[in-house]
Amino acid sequence: MPDVSRTEIGRRLFSLQKEKNIEQALEKIRKSLGDEWKEFSQEEIELLKHALGDAWVIIERDAWEKISFSRLTRRDLLDLVAIGRESRAKEIDQRAAVEKTSRILHKTL
Repeated sequence: MPDVSRTEIGRRLFSLQKEKNIEQALEKIRKSLGDEWKEFSQEEIELLKHALGDAWVIIERDAWEKISFSRLTRRDLLDLVAIGRESRAKEIDQRAAVEKTSRILHKTL
């Protein structure tokens, strides 16, 4: 069995924490939207995850914990999906995507 470096273990833990936090945020969003959530396609949900994931990496943990994901509107979510699409297509860089995402998320504070 090959040795796994501490760096690799750290990366894996970071990735797992990121995924866990994004899933928790999505669950809050799902609950608050109710049936409206069903109108989002799987692709849109993946793009939303992408935008939230980029932001999670940059936003301080204390600030992330204070975001009220349940207060995001359908319009906010569509804007986040658009940011995720632009970021994934490399139309904007990660910093610009995070700045746009942060502006939307911080409205919920």
